[in-house]
Amino acid sequence: MASTTVLTPTSKPQTLPSIKSRPTTANATPQPLPLKQPPPLRRHFLTLSAGCILSPLFLSPLTPAFASSDEEYVKDAEYVITKVRTTINMDKNDPNIATAVADLRDASNNWVAKYRREKALIGKASFRDIYSALNAVSGHYISFGPTAPIPAKRKARILEEMDTAEKALSRGR
Repeated sequence: MASTTVLTPTSKPQTLPSIKSRPTTANATPQPLPLKQPPPLRRHFLTLSAGCILSPLFLSPLTPAFASSDEEYVKDAEYVITKVRTTINMDKNDPNIATAVADLRDASNNWVAKYRREKALIGKASFRDIYSALNAVSGHYISFGPTAPIPAKRKARILEEMDTAEKALSRGR
């Protein structure tokens, strides 16, 4: 064991006393060396999964999950448009309004989840108008509850967006 020296500006270097280890007792039994344990399962799993992911089979180009054809988009868009119109035109005292709003929110969430990643559809006027109207309707019902009537100005804008979306759908836009 090497000894260390302490330097102070006014004194000459001195060596520190070495640290002595404790004497062991005669009765102490020596500890066996730990056996080499297998790597944790997590590490083994990650190694195997990385090998599978990086295999040439998985490196082949993946095709995007194309949602559907144009006919299906038009059919789904028309369904959502009619659902929005019937739901926002319901009377606030109608006992079925809560279920109608829940159905509308479910249909709009499904429609948005299905079509929002389609690059070919994002630029279409019909998609933009329907998406905007669905955001307005969903935002209103989330904020104010399913029985709160939509204000007249917002309702008029939503219905106007639905009309323009229908016109765009009929023109293939």
